Amino acid sequence: MSAASTSPLLQVEDLHVSVGDREILRGVDLVIAEGETHVLLGPNGGGKTTLLNTIVGLPGYRVTGGRILFKGTDLVGLEIDERARLGIGVAFQRPPAVRGIRLKQLIEVAGGDGFGESDMADLVGELSLEKMIDRDVNMGFSGGEMKRSEMAQLLAQAPDLTLFDEPESGVDLDNIAVVGVAMTRLLKAERVGKGTRSGLIVTHTGHILEYVNADIGHVLYGGKLACKGNPLDLIGEIGKHGYDKCVECAICQR
Repeated sequence: MSAASTSPLLQVEDLHVSVGDREILRGVDLVIAEGETHVLLGPNGGGKTTLLNTIVGLPGYRVTGGRILFKGTDLVGLEIDERARLGIGVAFQRPPAVRGIRLKQLIEVAGGDGFGESDMADLVGELSLEKMIDRDVNMGFSGGEMKRSEMAQLLAQAPDLTLFDEPESGVDLDNIAVVGVAMTRLLKAERVGKGTRSGLIVTHTGHILEYVNADIGHVLYGGKLACKGNPLDLIGEIGKHGYDKCVECAICQR
């Protein structure tokens, strides 16, 4: 468990979210303290990505009830860029390609005024970006290259809370290791020396947890967080018994 401050960074209170005419989230309550990393598990179509995209502020996700407080500020109604400036970052499951903007330019924008040539050189070396840095963002990139590209942008941005949507999806074992190490560096803030940060990781396989230490796992089931516990214990129970039995198991803390 992280020894960082336990003051709430993110508070999701009785959150209800609809996409079109369908209600996806039906009263989600979640608290992530400063310095904590949480893991979000659940069956396909259960709302995990919906929760992340709602926190980020992507269009199409309509909040019909509840609040999302980040550093005490209600995010509902704020634009995506306002949320990013408050300190929220995201790694998408399928990052978009951006024609006409080189990866180097996007990293420089993410890093802001304090990001220099030495910082760029460090990222290029750490994430093996030499063949990608002057190409248009994600244009023709492999799955592993896209994930490394995103991690470079996030390390430059250094957000206080990072949302990771299936970071191991479409990535081979070598790239999972590179991405996992970069995630750990980001969450521990080793690059910028500002103390630990917080994260919320959506994962199906749990492979990424071989490289990233997580504090608390949650199961999103039926539009709500059904239980929580040790992430690896939860993954083990789900693997043995499936989600139906997992939300009833003895290891879970209601």
